[in-house]
Amino acid sequence: MSEVFSKTGKGQEEIKARTGNLSQRVRQVLIFIDGKRDLDALRAMLPAGDLENTLQMLQEQDYIGAIETAGIGISELAPTAASEETPISDSTAFRELPPTSGTPDLELARNFMMNTLKSFIGPYAALSLLEKVDAAQSHAEMRAHFEPWMEAIIETHDGKRRADELRCALLKII
Repeated sequence: MSEVFSKTGKGQEEIKARTGNLSQRVRQVLIFIDGKRDLDALRAMLPAGDLENTLQMLQEQDYIGAIETAGIGISELAPTAASEETPISDSTAFRELPPTSGTPDLELARNFMMNTLKSFIGPYAALSLLEKVDAAQSHAEMRAHFEPWMEAIIETHDGKRRADELRCALLKII
């Protein structure tokens, strides 16, 4: 059995009032948190996506709290602080930043993010995100767009199915 989460007072209020500006995906995860389901049960119920990151974000923002831990839990999945300049928003296990911004991996990451956005949601649906990704000059800037990229991908049916695969592929180069 893995960690079990329950809503905090803030989480319960968010369900009632919708004051936290949570995305639809994050709100859906929050709704399924009931103090009884463990991480494995949540994975089985929710569409494929970045569940661990979403849970950690909800926990960091005090919407949920862990009430039972056995085995590997979400706290063990937290990222290590690779660099202070890296704007990691949502507990993504980024590799260590390369010493220079002009590495071939930066262009690979840019192309990967732009191509997957165009393929899964269309060339005009996330135009501002596409422009931001295209303008990124360093890995740190590109990493700042990881979470919006992931959210855009999992909003589509095919993106939900392939979210883990796409996330892992991008994390190897970003």
